[in-house]
Amino acid sequence: MSILCMLLVAFATTFVPQTGNPAQAKPVPPQTTAAQATPAPGNPVVVVSTSMGDITLELFKDRAPVSVENFLRYAQEGFYEGTIFHRVKADFMIQGGGFTAEMFEKPTRPPIQNEATNGLKNARGTVAMARTRVLRSATSQFYINVVDNRRLDHTGYSPDEFGYAVFGRVLSGMDVVDKIAAVPTTTKSEMDDVPAAPVVITKVTVK
Repeated sequence: MSILCMLLVAFATTFVPQTGNPAQAKPVPPQTTAAQATPAPGNPVVVVSTSMGDITLELFKDRAPVSVENFLRYAQEGFYEGTIFHRVKADFMIQGGGFTAEMFEKPTRPPIQNEATNGLKNARGTVAMARTRVLRSATSQFYINVVDNRRLDHTGYSPDEFGYAVFGRVLSGMDVVDKIAAVPTTTKSEMDDVPAAPVVITKVTVK
């Protein structure tokens, strides 16, 4: 698997591998149907409010308890307020939850267990933990898959095969995710694919 290490150069931040080619981007599939937009009993629901609209997520507490507890703790502490989606690609994913609009990386708690072995797939509309190449390095940053990214799934136990832990999915607001993924991007602080105008997470509300 090809890994783009640009996000490690100056910030030692978390990332998911580079994939896709903007020149060959495929049409975005339709959003999940209403019948699929009901959370399972016992799974938390959160609303990620952004400067471009709200995204409602179901968190898979039954399948990724460590990742869900970690995300909820950051949300309840107000950590995500004022952070941005700092890496977006229309044919890949949108990643956020770690940097401010000034490209300052917020300090986090220690890394958590990598739950990529839970059997969940990086399909369009799922939410997963971002990390460095170190398997157990995820902290606050997460990403939402804009397309099916099966290259990010767990397939083995080497660093290139272990995968990225899916811990939730979009219940509503996938249109907002697509709008964020399509914004013009630039290079800031040695990072590529950064929105030219910041896309800010204003609040994460646990319902």
